[in-house]
Amino acid sequence: MQAIKQLLLSRMYWLGIAAGGVALLGIALYYQHALGDEPCQVCVHVRVWVAAFTLLALVMAAVPLNRWLQLAGNVVLCVCGVGVAERAYYLYLIENGRGEGSCEFFLGYPNWFALDKWMPEVFEVRNLCGYTPEMFYGLSMAESLVLTGAGVGLLALLTAWLWVSQR
Repeated sequence: MQAIKQLLLSRMYWLGIAAGGVALLGIALYYQHALGDEPCQVCVHVRVWVAAFTLLALVMAAVPLNRWLQLAGNVVLCVCGVGVAERAYYLYLIENGRGEGSCEFFLGYPNWFALDKWMPEVFEVRNLCGYTPEMFYGLSMAESLVLTGAGVGLLALLTAWLWVSQR
């Protein structure tokens, strides 16, 4: 248990979060470019949240291991995890015919944050919502991302609590 606590309070924690984010983006790009499953608007929103927590993790791995900086970083990481889970749950509802709404062929971000124009191979909307491919253990990609986002959020809360309780 002490080894886990030491890991969560180290730079390796942030490097692990960054590696996880890179892996998630890599999986998404594999499904898009190798398997032909083009992303919808909500899928791209999830990618933006994942890119945000990946960049956050890289920055946090470089800053001092100060209690308040680490607490703030984990709060932002929790928000990113909840953002991933919320967008994935919205997509899950749409693909199961229970959601109110749909998505469109544009990202909906302002011109000063035009990720779909700057990096279209990663952030361009190319499909309508309604279906996500099956992943592991029969879970859809949306279901897997709900669990992933919730897991990231809970891990961030646990780590924030460890930093607060640190003497």
